[in-house]
Amino acid sequence: MNRSMIIYVLGTVFKLEGFFLLIPVLCSLLYREQEGLPFLITGVISLGIGFLASFRKPDNHAFFLREGCVTTALSWILLSVVGSVPFVLTGEIPSFLNALFETVSGFTTTGASILTDVESMSHTALLWRSFTHWIGGMGVLVFLLAVIPLTGGGTINLMRAESPGPSVGKLVPKIRYTARILYSIYLFLTVIMLVLLLLFGMPLFDAICTALGTAGTGGFGIKNDSIAGYSSAIQWLVTVFMILFGVNFNAFYFLTLREFKKALSLEEVRAYFAIILCAVIVITLNIAGSFRSIFAAITAAAFQVGSIITTTGFSTVDFDQWPSLSKGILVLLMLIGACAGSTGGGIKVSRILFLGKSMHHQVFSYIHPKSVRSFKMDGHSIDEETHRGIQSYFAAYLLIFIISVLPLLAEGCDLVTGFTAVAATFNNIGPGLAAVGPTQNFASLGILSKWVLIFDMLAGRLELYPLLVLFSPSLWKELI
Repeated sequence: MNRSMIIYVLGTVFKLEGFFLLIPVLCSLLYREQEGLPFLITGVISLGIGFLASFRKPDNHAFFLREGCVTTALSWILLSVVGSVPFVLTGEIPSFLNALFETVSGFTTTGASILTDVESMSHTALLWRSFTHWIGGMGVLVFLLAVIPLTGGGTINLMRAESPGPSVGKLVPKIRYTARILYSIYLFLTVIMLVLLLLFGMPLFDAICTALGTAGTGGFGIKNDSIAGYSSAIQWLVTVFMILFGVNFNAFYFLTLREFKKALSLEEVRAYFAIILCAVIVITLNIAGSFRSIFAAITAAAFQVGSIITTTGFSTVDFDQWPSLSKGILVLLMLIGACAGSTGGGIKVSRILFLGKSMHHQVFSYIHPKSVRSFKMDGHSIDEETHRGIQSYFAAYLLIFIISVLPLLAEGCDLVTGFTAVAATFNNIGPGLAAVGPTQNFASLGILSKWVLIFDMLAGRLELYPLLVLFSPSLWKELI
């Protein structure tokens, strides 16, 4: 275990967060708010720790997958702990557990909140909440790889451990340039959305926070009614960009190269849009009688489908009041999630496609037992390692999901609240149903439930295994 390299990368993460914390400080100066001082103090301390830990670069740059998993998991835990401190110091979220829950929810782009009155918070805190979404959307370690020259072929293991989806590949030969391409696309789409929101009449501060939350598919709103108070034009704009940020970024890369056939040939992307279209049609027909016009029904259905499948979590209506069929479809979308290689969470469309193909292949083998036939994704055969990895993921996902629901039920949650609270946090969505629905929050949950959901948010964002490896005693023997 290369401990010195792990410490070096963690130190660099501390430095990055220290610089990130200076952004809300600038906001506090602009709005003349006193809440900026705790952010400044926390940022300076974070910078100091970072410079001490990364002062000397290790001679040994070996960085295998286990180091990548450990570093990624510890980075996200430390990011969340440090990022929660200013909330406690300002007194806006005085409980450390609640502050940690809110911050983990931000960095993991979940958007589940313990706040009962968002509009009472300072501009400084609101900007930091939304900015944590943007940082966590593409991943802080991907950002680190994009701006800091880390040598050694093992850097792919950092990206593999942090990036959402069953597999991570290089867009270009050097992983640093791959990270730069991803962040360039991410930043470009964010800026485009910000400009369009301003053109559509949204105030500057609201537009910045909404663009950051949409880009990271996070969903922290700065209004108590989330996005409901804005015009239908703005709601449609947010809908379009939520769906775009749920697309595999490989498709955007192909589009920049004008390789339109490659972008359109991605099976996952085609399935993703097909699922959205079908869900919108069914839900619109199911809820049409509750709206003043069919256009209003389509607007609400499209927004909530886009919000849930991309795991953004914004809301314009209380979908907990919708018919059971519509709520059932939304719960299914919670589980499916967005595309691999996007900023969205969930199981991922690619894994659902794999599961369907695997079932079809198994049925085919029963009918034609002597045939030898492999199934493919995007024209490529699925290798045995990927096959085992996805099956293992489903098994771990199901086991953690079931175990996570039990503590919530033990602390008094009803089954719908407990199930959807886990579904909403484990898949990094935000709102669930019943007591954690779109007009409610997670403040009423017990202490144990909040700790379980904090774990679920981190595990869901990191694709389970980078966080699970921390529970291996043999790993800690090597690390310590």
